[in-house]
Amino acid sequence: MVTLWWCALGLLLGGYFGLAGYDYGAGMLLPGLGRADEPRQRRALGALGPFFLANEVWLVAAVGVLFGAFPHLEGKVFAGAYVLVVVLLLGLVTFTASVQLRSRRPDARRGPWSFGITAGALVTAVSWGLFLGNLVLGLPVDAHGGPVDDVLALFTPYAVLWGLGFVALFCLQGAVFLAVRGPAELTRRAERLARSSTLPVGAFLVIATVWGAVVVSGASWLALVVVLLAFAAFATVLFGLRTGRSRLALPAVMLLSATPALLVGILRFPTVLTSSVDPAYALTVDAAATAPGTAALLAWFAVPSLVLLIVVQWLTWRMNRTPVDRDSVLHF
Repeated sequence: MVTLWWCALGLLLGGYFGLAGYDYGAGMLLPGLGRADEPRQRRALGALGPFFLANEVWLVAAVGVLFGAFPHLEGKVFAGAYVLVVVLLLGLVTFTASVQLRSRRPDARRGPWSFGITAGALVTAVSWGLFLGNLVLGLPVDAHGGPVDDVLALFTPYAVLWGLGFVALFCLQGAVFLAVRGPAELTRRAERLARSSTLPVGAFLVIATVWGAVVVSGASWLALVVVLLAFAAFATVLFGLRTGRSRLALPAVMLLSATPALLVGILRFPTVLTSSVDPAYALTVDAAATAPGTAALLAWFAVPSLVLLIVVQWLTWRMNRTPVDRDSVLHF
């Protein structure tokens, strides 16, 4: 039962990164889509409209599973990386609020909201990269799983690499998404932005893999499978972009964005949390889980909710397959 809950958490987090990544990517690319061209920027945001809030639900569901099924892990993760969690939440709130308020009044100034979108997306991307990079190395927690006083311990060179890598990864995902669903006048620019993002993303994959192989200990063989999956997805993205098949590149880059979360989840399984300060500290999935009775009770609500979430997401994509044009009803 505990392993199934861990798989459910991985599915939700992987789904969140695979779907919401293009939201943040499009937000970071917004200034490059035509700073003075308001209709073009609005149509670019309109391409995200039908999916925007549905994508965020995956994160809400993942946090719910973390709190309900793994309460002992939740406390130690949030305590060990509280600075990153606070900054991440600020980025998420700024980004979400700016997207929804930018076009609320037709006569309002939109420059500050556009800045909020780009800044919030950038902070969110960097924070997620730093957060997952620290989980790969091990959080700076003491022998009892409590936080250490050194905030700078969260900003190691390897974690910073992940922060910058996530910026490039989400930009690539956002550009590919806009090439598929964005307005026709943005297609070529989005494709150029996507191709220019492949070099930093490829560098991130190679450097993070080689560096991680040196500094990470106790990795399971499943971690190698996820790494190979990431490189296969990246190769598919390159093929799709070079042959003009953006619709092939989109699911591949979504899978690529999901692989970091999957890697963190199975890197040392059944150990789910280690310390970069005390190598002897290790929290297993069984020790992190809630009582069996509580987990069984949660399953009555979680299983139908998860099925409903997947069905609604699929239907949303089915009903919004065509690109945005000048006659489309824009959500934002």
